[in-house]
Amino acid sequence: MESRAPSLTERRKAATQLEIARTAARLFADRGAAAVTAEEIAKQAGVAVRTFYRYFSTKEDAVAPLLTVGAGDWRALLAAAEPQEELLDALERTIVEVLTPRSDADLESLRWTLGLLRASADDPALQYVWFRVNGESEAQLRDIVATLAGPDAEPFAVRLVASAATDALRVALEACAAAEDPMSDPGAPAALASRALRELTSGVELYPVGD
Repeated sequence: MESRAPSLTERRKAATQLEIARTAARLFADRGAAAVTAEEIAKQAGVAVRTFYRYFSTKEDAVAPLLTVGAGDWRALLAAAEPQEELLDALERTIVEVLTPRSDADLESLRWTLGLLRASADDPALQYVWFRVNGESEAQLRDIVATLAGPDAEPFAVRLVASAATDALRVALEACAAAEDPMSDPGAPAALASRALRELTSGVELYPVGD
């Protein structure tokens, strides 16, 4: 069945949530979550406080749409891989593509992401949002990996690969965020994630070995 296109109201809602998320991420990255209030996020995002709480239950939860969009972009890119491309090659290629800044806007987005992860080191609520988004992304990634791997792939191996790919992105970003100067090498997240994927999937057999 063909999916229904979002209505104008749904698109406006999503745009508002994303603008709030960008504002929250920028403020958290600059000053830390403890120093920022939901009221300040709402004001700088240009919405009423009641609108903020209509969409988000806590100030930390406000960053989830921004993280979700990034994960969704990666999954969409992977799903569009050519059938003849090897699965692990497609995973590595798309991971590198989504993590490589190609414009000033990409650099700013990376700065916010790394700053947000840096802030989450001392904020369990932010950590929860980060891990929740990663868990949701991994669950959705399994179907894409299974489709690309084909019907002969072992289901358990598909889960391993989806988990490894998700963790490769997560660990690489967390490692860069913990560096003394996270933005000193904008190419580091892509390089680390590529390395992590290769090491985490080393020895994984997607297809059962015949007797």
